Amino acid sequence: MVSWVWSITFLILGVIAGIFGFSAIAGTATWLAQVLFFLFLTAFIVSLFWGRRGGNGA
Repeated sequence: MVSWVWSITFLILGVIAGIFGFSAIAGTATWLAQVLFFLFLTAFIVSLFWGRRGGNGA
């Protein structure tokens, strides 16, 4: 849950900075939000794969 909050936070920061004309900050924040989104999406998919393997956890 925390990972999505960070992605949304940087996305909102990028949009607000873009509205006020801070293009360098907006570009960086938007890029960071995009990177975090795909990083967390990949981690989610990997955890789904490893969770379906089964096992007794010991």
